[in-house]
Amino acid sequence: MKKILILSALLVGAAAYAQTDAASYAARYERQVRNVGAAGVGVETILDRWEADFPDDPAVYDGRSKFYLAKSMSSSVVAKEGSKYLGADPLFSLKDSLGRDVNYFEERFFVDSLFALSQKAIDKAISLSPSELAYRVDKITALMLYEKGSPDLATQELLSLIAYNKSSAPEWTYYGAAVDEDTFVSTIQEYCFNFYRFATPPSYEALKTVSETMLKLYPSNAGFMNNLGSYWLVYKKNPSKALKWYNKVLKKYPRDYNAAKNCVVLARSEKNTKLEKKYLPYLIEATDSEMEKAASRARLEAISKKK
Repeated sequence: MKKILILSALLVGAAAYAQTDAASYAARYERQVRNVGAAGVGVETILDRWEADFPDDPAVYDGRSKFYLAKSMSSSVVAKEGSKYLGADPLFSLKDSLGRDVNYFEERFFVDSLFALSQKAIDKAISLSPSELAYRVDKITALMLYEKGSPDLATQELLSLIAYNKSSAPEWTYYGAAVDEDTFVSTIQEYCFNFYRFATPPSYEALKTVSETMLKLYPSNAGFMNNLGSYWLVYKKNPSKALKWYNKVLKKYPRDYNAAKNCVVLARSEKNTKLEKKYLPYLIEATDSEMEKAASRARLEAISKKK
């Protein structure tokens, strides 16, 4: 009888721990998501119980945000003009009745009411843990998916995040692990890359706005200077303004590959061999590719022989 009582006490203790330990809820949630997806069977039940027992745990609201985001999304294959859609290649191409290629892309669609619940949940997580960078990333990434090629809200959230980083200098974490300032800067640059990749007028303008804002705080950052060079070169078709930005990079970082490569591309597109001759040595020094280095040397030798 004594052994039975001891065993019963241990079982009761284990059950109480399972109900009161937030980490156990997180582990159950993660297992369930791995098995059935972010909005699969049983996920909402775990989230409901987790929130009831730990209403101040930001992780539960991050999970709930992912639940509603997954529920809100669907996708369809649609015909679009152009060779790319938001930076993505077509899934396939078919010929129309006139023999022209028609490209088909995957496009995401959202249920607005469910997306709004997702944003409300991630806002709650952010309010409970404002220095958790992963929650900020989740919110902005969801907005970019939702807004597609017109990232107005995503841009405003990025600007707010940059302002918060400046004013509060938080000790950032990423899902609990401490990260440094370079990680924060790289995160912003990753969004700039996606703005550029989307290649729509609003996304190019977002690239410019965010890059200019970051350069006020990090004036020596080559990445954001290159962003503005690409804005003027690719979107605005203004090579002279683009060149000013690339030159700023090369003056400070002579072996910056992106600036050197873009200057050579710019010179060739303008059919300006004098300019190409100027920047090929930068590219030769900057590239890690022996093939590109050899080709650039051969090109430099060829144009140097011309009068």
